[in-house]
Amino acid sequence: MIFPLEQLIKFKDNIYEITCAASRRAYQLSRMNDPVIAENDGKVVSTAARQLFTEEVQYRIEQ
Repeated sequence: MIFPLEQLIKFKDNIYEITCAASRRAYQLSRMNDPVIAENDGKVVSTAARQLFTEEVQYRIEQ
């Protein structure tokens, strides 16, 4: 799997927020040794970004 560039281009919300969320999600996936990573040839960041863009995983900003 490659990084979801089409979804990134179409994204209308705050790009900084989703970038931070993808970074944190990638960290979570790598720490958990999630089997999803093995299915995607070890591409942690691409997997995290896809999960966020497809809303498989949601994020929120804490104030």
